[in-house]
Amino acid sequence: MSGPDIATSVGAVRLPSPVLTAAGTSGYGDELAGYGDLAELGAVVVKSLAAFAWEGNAPPRVAASGEHMLNAVGLAGPGVEAWRATYLPKLEARGARVVGSIWGRNVDEFAQAADAMRGAGVVALEVNASCPNLENRSLIFAHSPEATRAVVEASRAAGVPLWVKLSPNTPELVAVAGAALDAGADALVLVNTVLGLAIDIEHRRAALGNGGGGVSGPGILPISLRAVFECRAAFPDAPIVGVGGVSRGEDAVAMLMAGANALEVGTATFANPRAPWMVQEGLAKWMARHGVTSLDEIVGAAHG
Repeated sequence: MSGPDIATSVGAVRLPSPVLTAAGTSGYGDELAGYGDLAELGAVVVKSLAAFAWEGNAPPRVAASGEHMLNAVGLAGPGVEAWRATYLPKLEARGARVVGSIWGRNVDEFAQAADAMRGAGVVALEVNASCPNLENRSLIFAHSPEATRAVVEASRAAGVPLWVKLSPNTPELVAVAGAALDAGADALVLVNTVLGLAIDIEHRRAALGNGGGGVSGPGILPISLRAVFECRAAFPDAPIVGVGGVSRGEDAVAMLMAGANALEVGTATFANPRAPWMVQEGLAKWMARHGVTSLDEIVGAAHG
């Protein structure tokens, strides 16, 4: 007897599984290939790239806080062109479906990064709107409906479905999500890390070289679930990808029931590089135990 059908769609993008990697946690290429078949996952979402090489923040860039992680990597990366030449071919050779990810310090840089992604063969482009806007006193694009709209419009240059990654650090999340959809976003990715701080008590200073950073790990699952739930309620037909705190199959079930069509596994991969496959296996086993034959039966189920 065959197992449950875990195929899903994020808008026009059809995926064999709802489980994806999360940007920034699985590298730029096939770094995780030694732990599982990348083609079995829904897609590999690569680390966010600008149109240019970027060194990122001063070290230290990562700190532990119990079972959670804080990072202030600062979007370091080789740039889109170098990624296409060096890393993308390795993912293609593995048969992986690839979701690119871009960022910029201003709207023009988003347009440049999107244009550089044109023709790369990615199934979608994740637009990281959760990065500082240097044209507006270093505020986050995704904290402003107007700035988010501008970023989405600029990123159309890629010519592929746009998935817009939003921030949980704003009370305007639903309004920002609406602006992204109105501007032509094909899906919402909810959410990025939560703002936090770790203190090195031996040296009496912030543990990260940049001061504060983004908190990720299992504790932010309730935050990401609420974001997905509220946006699904507000936008019943919008494709949604949930991310934040997923580390078990049961977490994936909760994310789907909150209204996500797919989900990303991120920080759990640092503790166990097989985490995306384990989440996928756990989801399928839960479905089999509960007599659920397809994801359609549980997506949005928590809304009654």
